Amino acid sequence: MRTEKIIGAATKLFARQGYHGTSTRQIAHLAGVGENTLFRQFNHKEDLFWSALHYHSSGLKLCRDLTDGLTRCDPPQVVLPKILELLTEMASYKPELLRLIAVAFVELHWKADVFGNDYLSPGLLQISQYLETNIEQGKLRRVDSAILTTALMMTTLVHPGISKLIDRNDSLYQGSPEAGRAYVKFWLALLAPG
Repeated sequence: MRTEKIIGAATKLFARQGYHGTSTRQIAHLAGVGENTLFRQFNHKEDLFWSALHYHSSGLKLCRDLTDGLTRCDPPQVVLPKILELLTEMASYKPELLRLIAVAFVELHWKADVFGNDYLSPGLLQISQYLETNIEQGKLRRVDSAILTTALMMTTLVHPGISKLIDRNDSLYQGSPEAGRAYVKFWLALLAPG
């Protein structure tokens, strides 16, 4: 219970202020514990950061329905909506996780690769291989599958913020189901041959 409170406080502060901008004193205060209690649970501030990131990353695995579609190489019209829905939901409902991942890669990059290999790479590799297979079979235009995988992710993660800079009244892309459908329509129109 106490550990969860500490991890919850650390998550909020690291996600909001970054790793270097957050002190263990602030974490302890927000968790309602003393700093000594915090250090009995975690040897170092860095241990606490990685514990918070790992705690929130447990849900990063692809859902079974999506993995089955990727494995069977279902048509892009079936699988791309599932990929974009997953990414849109993550951007909408797990913003602290995304911020922690960003902090890891920007401020703690010396260990971020290990995290990326354990938590991100398996799903991204599976998506990229699926796209590559569909490109080879002529179901999708000839593009680099790794760049395409990255572009799909960036669409859902970055587009909502950028769309507000282009059109301040545009609220469609704020994690709604309509946003996911718009992304699917865009990508299928762009990638489908002919």
